[in-house]
Parts: sequence; structure tokens; C-alpha cells
Amino acid sequence: MSLLKNVSTIGGLTAVSRVFGFLRDILLARVLGAGGAADAWQLAFQLPNLFRRLFAEGAFASAFVPLFNRHMTEGQSEARRFASEILAVLLPLLVGFGALMMLGMPWVLWLFAKSDLRADEQLYTLAVTMAQIAFPYLLFMSLGTLTAAVLNSLSRFAAAAAAPILLNLCLIIALTWGAFQTDSEATRQATGLYLAIAVSASGLLQLGWLYFWMRRAGFSIPFARPKLTGRVKEMGVLIIPAVFGAGVYQISRFIDLAFIRGLPDGSLTYMAMADRWNQLPLGIIGIALSTAILPALSRFVTKDETDEAQRLQSNAIELSMLLTVPAAVALFFTGSAFVRVFMQSGAYTIEDAMITGTLVSALVLGLPAYVLVKVLTPNFFARKDTRTPVYTAAFSLTVTVAINLYLVPRIGVISLALAGAIGAWVNTMLLYTTLVRRGFFALTGRVIGRLVRIVLASAPMGVALWYAMQVGDAYFSGSTIERGLSIILLVITGVATYSIAAFVLGVLDKASVQRLMRRQA
Repeated sequence: MSLLKNVSTIGGLTAVSRVFGFLRDILLARVLGAGGAADAWQLAFQLPNLFRRLFAEGAFASAFVPLFNRHMTEGQSEARRFASEILAVLLPLLVGFGALMMLGMPWVLWLFAKSDLRADEQLYTLAVTMAQIAFPYLLFMSLGTLTAAVLNSLSRFAAAAAAPILLNLCLIIALTWGAFQTDSEATRQATGLYLAIAVSASGLLQLGWLYFWMRRAGFSIPFARPKLTGRVKEMGVLIIPAVFGAGVYQISRFIDLAFIRGLPDGSLTYMAMADRWNQLPLGIIGIALSTAILPALSRFVTKDETDEAQRLQSNAIELSMLLTVPAAVALFFTGSAFVRVFMQSGAYTIEDAMITGTLVSALVLGLPAYVLVKVLTPNFFARKDTRTPVYTAAFSLTVTVAINLYLVPRIGVISLALAGAIGAWVNTMLLYTTLVRRGFFALTGRVIGRLVRIVLASAPMGVALWYAMQVGDAYFSGSTIERGLSIILLVITGVATYSIAAFVLGVLDKASVQRLMRRQA
């Protein structure tokens, strides 16, 4: 299957999940608001979710897929034996880690909770309880990631891409209950508990869903006794550095939690809501591309097909920037409009919405870089090099922390978004220059020219959206009809302007489409 078709499958289903995610966050903002129970919930949910993204999605898949593909070349029985050995060790590790975290949750949360949350005994107890209830989600989703990695290696991308929809559906059900209750602090706290239950329930549902489709694909993973075989040790050597290399974005979120401790009430919710808009194109484009190209890159590298690996990497970069650059420009100018239209209501005030919108604009400055990191790191992982992305990530995180230490006391929560964006660009440049220096990949003049045209085509769209924001400002917080019409006109303005500019500049022609539609392997 071609890169474009694979990315369309993964990205399309991810987009459906993100739509449900937006509905979830709209309800979350209106039912819980910002601060108080909302901050307690965000803290409780972010811990298992960040661990899931860091260890399960990023590190595990990056280390597992190349090894699994190598064993698949030896026959499916060898691949099944390898997966069984990994599962035998992974399961007791997850159970032990989960039990320790749940028992130590009062002290773990203390490290990240803001001072006002720790000072409120009832609210802090609620946060601890919610985190303990939600933490089994990590166990279920880590096992689910193993089955998803098998499916992706078999080029069965749809089931894994659709699984997160179940999470959002479960959370929407819990929030719908809260939306129909009396608006009170007791209701908000009860809703938080239902949300925590929904998180763990969704993890179990996703695991069942992925296991079903893995069996439908004709693959099974037999249970075995834990044993540190040579293949398990090889996986361990790869996965430890991959935690940092593939999870730089998630590690930066942990750093944000530490800095947010000293910021005003509501800051944690503002960052979480703003990050939702940044995660939309990052998930649909960046994660979809990295998921789609890693199995194919691994096969090309194993067969020493250098030209094919170069072609696939170039196509991935071109496609990612074709979609990401205009999305970043659009969100930079219209972030506050989207937040006001979709989130401002009920407990989420106009002031909350404006702060969140400003954070969206700052976050998307790094959006192309976040996506490029996702697209470039598979080139290292396909060669079983999980160390280099660690070094580049460590340096970029050092830059991020240094900027935050200087700016957080001066400009507050917006520093977290700006510093993360700068750190992402630093990481991108280090990854690319390393690939060039080692002779693994280099942008051709044709691709560079096309990237320049993509940036030029986005410029007039940005100007048009800036003017449209001035005209529609009074309507973004108006009635439902005014909000709906204003956002539709804003989208039409952006799409039309970019399409015209892209056509004039020849950003996407017939030859480009045919190149992207070419089969990967």
C-alpha cells in the first residue's frame, strides 16, 4: 500500500478520534471549567496518559517493530515466538509498576500538584483517588500497544488507529451524566470520579478490540513463562533509550507539570486545553506518518535498499509539511477564535478562553518541528539506533528547561508553550544534520524547492485570516448561530486562500500525487 493511502487510513481514523476528543473537551470545559476539580482531574489523568504515550506508544513501538519485522522475514512462527517472549516479561513488569504507582500515588502527585491543590485536603484526596482509579489504563494500553504493533507490522493500520475512539466515547458518557446534573462543586467532583472509571474501562475495551483484530489477521501471541532470552535483552537495550528519543514531546509535558506548580490556578487546564488543538494535526499527521513509515523503512534498511529508504523519507517529509505548515499558520492566527467558539460557555469563561487561545498560538509555532521529529526518528529506529534520538532529545530538553527557568517568572504559562516550540526546532535540526552527516538521508533540491513553495503558499492565507479575525471578533462569543457561521466563514477563508496560492505556486501537481501514491514495498 502507498504512503498516502496508509497515512490517509491512520490519519482519517485519528481525525475521527480527535473529533470525539474535541467533543469531550468541550463538555469537560463546560462541566468542570478551569481550576479546582478541573485541575485535579487534569493532573490525575495526565499521569497514566503521559506514561502510556511515553513508554507504550513511543518507546515500545519504536523498539518492537524493527525487531518484529526482522523475525517476520524468518517466518511467522519466529515472530510469534518473539512476541510471546516479550509479553511474558512485559506483563509482570506492568503489573508491578502499576501496583507501586497506585500505592505511592499520594506522594507521586505531591511532586506535580500545585500548592493550592495540595493545600485543599478534600480536593487533593479527590485527585489521588481519581489517579489510582485511572492508572490501570496504563496496563491495558501497554498490552494493547503490543497487539497494535503486531497489526501495524502486518500493515493492518486501521484497527489500532480506531482504538482511541473508545476512550473518548467512554469519557463523553461520563461527562454527559455530569452535564445534566446540578451545577455544583459536589457534582464536579462526582463527575471526576466517573471520568476516572471511564478511563480504565476504555483501556480494557481497547485491549479487547485490538486483540480481536489481531486474531482476525491470523496472528496470536501464546503465553509463556517470563525469561530473559537474548531477544528480550536486545529489546531492553533498544527500549530504554527509545523512551527519551521517541517520547521527547511527552517528557516536555512532565517538565511542564513541574513548572506549572508555581503558576496561578487554572494553568494546568489552560495548557491541557491548548494542547488539544496542537495534538489534532500532530496526531493526524505526525503520528500517522511515523506509524506508517517505520515498518517500511525497517524492511528497506534490512534489505539494504538505500534509494527506496531515501524516497520514502523524502515523501514523508514533503507530505507532512504540505499538511502541517498551513495548519500551524491557520491555528496561529485563529486559535483564540476556535477556543471561544467551541469551549467558552458555562464554567469556562471568556478570560479562560482568551488565555487558552494565546497558548494555542504559541504552541503551534513548534508544530512543524514536532511533526518532523516524528517523521525523522523512524530513520534511526529502523537501523536499531535508539541512542542518537536520546542525545538530541536531551539537548533540546536542556534548551527548553533553560528558557523556562528564565521566562516562566516573567511571562507565566505562555513560556511553557514557547520554550517547547524552540526545543522542538532544536531537536529537528540535530536529527536532520545527524542523518546527513552519516549519509542516511539528505533533502534533494526538488524537495527543498517544494517545501519553500508550501511556506510561501501559507503566507497569504495567514494575512487573510488575520483580517478575518478582526471582522469576526464580535461573533466568536455570540449566539450559537453566530459562532457557527463565523467559524465556517473563517475555515472557508483559510482553505480557499491556501488552495489558490498552492495552485498558483504549483505546490501539488499530478507528478507529486503519483509519487506519494507509489507503493512503499
